[in-house]
Amino acid sequence: MDNLDKLEAKSVYILREAYREFKNLCMLWSIGKDSTVLLWLTRKAFFGHVPIPLVHIDTHYKIPAMIEYRDRLALEWRLNMIYGENAEALAAKETFPDGRVDRLTCCWNLKSEALKRTLSGEWPRYRLNLDLQRYQEDNNREPYTGVIAGVRADEEGSRSKERYFSPRDRENEWDVGDQPPELWNQFKTDFAPGTHVRIHPLLDWTELNIWEYIKREDIPVVPLYFDQGDGRRYRSLGCWPCTKPIASGARNVAEIIRELSSGQLANIAERSGREQDKEDSGGLETLRRGGYM
Repeated sequence: MDNLDKLEAKSVYILREAYREFKNLCMLWSIGKDSTVLLWLTRKAFFGHVPIPLVHIDTHYKIPAMIEYRDRLALEWRLNMIYGENAEALAAKETFPDGRVDRLTCCWNLKSEALKRTLSGEWPRYRLNLDLQRYQEDNNREPYTGVIAGVRADEEGSRSKERYFSPRDRENEWDVGDQPPELWNQFKTDFAPGTHVRIHPLLDWTELNIWEYIKREDIPVVPLYFDQGDGRRYRSLGCWPCTKPIASGARNVAEIIRELSSGQLANIAERSGREQDKEDSGGLETLRRGGYM
């Protein structure tokens, strides 16, 4: 097997282990390249079917093309698609675009808190009705205690401290110093009742691996990743007020691979266009300890 085959096989194994071990399982889909590769791997792991609910936290400040892509793919692939939100913070305008809070507090309100309360079932969830092609409030409010996420160790510093099976407490809070060892592909999956577990099948993948796999598998991604003619493209996707494109003429997947392989982005952080990272001293550990993706 080549390197991509080995990465794929390990990720598929992790996905199947997670499905076997955790009953109330969901997968986070941010609509970005990493979580879309994760979605593709899940379809491979379960022979074209995705037996896990997909959860997206909608801040209502996502770039419109991201939401259009989410719903189009969900309908095409017949996905069990759910979104959650912090309706209270949005109604009170406690967001950065409204000028009420700083970027990090906005992230905490619209992402961390919304994710925590959506996973617990405390706040409403909205499920896509595939027949009616619209979202409706979901009657199922059972907590999700196993959550699969498209985290990569090389993306930013705090993610490199993760494990494939990473326990959180009942409030989704992450104790970085209390993580189980994972040696020789042996993974701890038997956690105490009530433990919230994050599962990271893409932990060893790199940004280049992701794009090489997208090319090999012909995976559809949001066109925002490509230069549309103005010499700029998004390298990392988030909310429009806090996400900036980079200078790049890469117009397709092959050109992104060449760009990454050339080393011209080697000294530029992948999330350099994410303004909230800069306000947290270049990292997201503060937010991630509290439950952020």
